[in-house]
Amino acid sequence: MKILARGSNTRLKELQEKLGDKANNLTQIDDLDLISDNVNDYDLIFDLKFDDHPDRLKYYAHLKNKPVIVGAVKQQLAKAQFDFKREIECNLIGMNTLPGFINRSLVEVSLLDSNKTNELEELMKNLGWDFKLVQDRIGMVTPRVIFMIINEACYTLQEGTADMKDIDTSMKLGTNYPFGPFEWADKIGIKHVYETLEAMYADTHDERYKVCPLLKTKYLKGETFYSI
Repeated sequence: MKILARGSNTRLKELQEKLGDKANNLTQIDDLDLISDNVNDYDLIFDLKFDDHPDRLKYYAHLKNKPVIVGAVKQQLAKAQFDFKREIECNLIGMNTLPGFINRSLVEVSLLDSNKTNELEELMKNLGWDFKLVQDRIGMVTPRVIFMIINEACYTLQEGTADMKDIDTSMKLGTNYPFGPFEWADKIGIKHVYETLEAMYADTHDERYKVCPLLKTKYLKGETFYSI
């Protein structure tokens, strides 16, 4: 299986680890123009940064029945299709490809065409991946939960109830999470946390996703919670 993947070095490395031996047939590109690569030559395509560049759909749409796995946490596949305004012939699959979520034991995916479930199952079997099919909605499942926790932690910090280290320690000890909310935010990237919450709030108007001013300020200033 010949695989093409586009993304940042960090995410490409995580994908390579997730693919294992199948990464031997992986061609990696960063933000090069996809015209320079013949996408028709590949059996499977990953676009790990599709969330930020849904216009890249123009390079994949014509690949009839070919599986194209794209990052779809901030972006709903149906919205990308609507904006594209042309027929999509590839088998478009959404995946949580945010930093830190790619190389996990269970892959979270969505489908543009719900009739492609059998093809998805066959692909995941060939990759050797366990997966969970979720609805094509902004935020999927895991990011919704984790990012809400991060947002609530920001409110707690903003109100002066506790400091960052105490909040992180309490969450790790109390819930057995691998990271505290501020550690998690830095690991994922505040940009991704903020933009996902903003997209979820715009999609649902649910107050649970309304971004804490402290988190927004960190995003606007390009800051992290800890010095990294």
